[in-house]
Amino acid sequence: MTTDTRSEQRRRRLQLMGAAAFLLTALAIIMSLDLGRAKPDLGRQGQSVLPEFASVRADAAEIRITLADESYKLINSANGWTLDGTSGYPVRADRLAELASGLGALTWGEGRTRDPGKLNRIGLGDPRDGGTGALIEIANENGDVTAAIITGRKGDHLYARRPDEMQAYQVTGDLPPLFNRDAWLDLNIIDINPDAVSAVRLYDRSGESLYLQRAVGTSERNFRPGPPYQDFRLVSRIAASTPALALTRFQPIGVKPASELTTRPAGRHITETHDGLEVDLQAYREPDGFFVTLRAIEAGEGAQRGSTINEKAEGWAFEVSEYDWNDFTPAISTIVRPPLPATPSE
Repeated sequence: MTTDTRSEQRRRRLQLMGAAAFLLTALAIIMSLDLGRAKPDLGRQGQSVLPEFASVRADAAEIRITLADESYKLINSANGWTLDGTSGYPVRADRLAELASGLGALTWGEGRTRDPGKLNRIGLGDPRDGGTGALIEIANENGDVTAAIITGRKGDHLYARRPDEMQAYQVTGDLPPLFNRDAWLDLNIIDINPDAVSAVRLYDRSGESLYLQRAVGTSERNFRPGPPYQDFRLVSRIAASTPALALTRFQPIGVKPASELTTRPAGRHITETHDGLEVDLQAYREPDGFFVTLRAIEAGEGAQRGSTINEKAEGWAFEVSEYDWNDFTPAISTIVRPPLPATPSE
């Protein structure tokens, strides 16, 4: 065999070895990429995320929501579903129904990542480890967890995975927002249209009082001092209308039992409507925030609404923002001035 022939054979062997090494390297890269990308799980797609949910729902005693920065529980008590830590204050029935029906209707969609490092990107990181997901656990009266799922959102899509699996899926269905504990509280206590308010009686912390009133059909800024204050001068029309309509903007941000109030009322605010409803509000500056209590006085056609308000408000103190609290507790001197003294010529 000539030297040229041996050289040619050696060159061909080197080329084959190089090609094989290239193919092995490419295959390794493809396999490593494939490990970070979920393969479609056609066997699970379209199936219920929580099978047998009807029986799970019937036996539910607690719904536990775990987030990275807070955790809370919904408790099935003798008085209905309540939020743990609120001394039995009821949760919103519409939101609870939305959660229950949503969990029951969730179905698995296409598989997504199963790379633990990428789960946070679609809101499925384990919140117990500081991840971005929301862990939902349903427990029976014995405390046993009967159903559990981690859910998350990215854009318009909802994702889920089982807590003991890394495989993530896009799921079909919808769930209410879970990242606000207080959003579960049923704080829709009162709904009064500004046009319905006829008068307001104010008592400030210094003991001064004022009665403001307006006629049917007049503008929102047409409140005037009523007897015996009819000769008093308004500081401005908005100075009168802002506290007069404060109850129409009532938006509580929290609640606690009224029995836990530790201070005396710092002001009193009584709203009257044209159709006979009166709502007596007392304001408290507590060490832990600004609170008010409500009591509706039933009269005429307002009796049914008054009863509904009292059913929700009796025994509770509602937390409001400092800004709203100030609208319920203005100093009378910021609204009106005494009449000017008469001049000698008069």
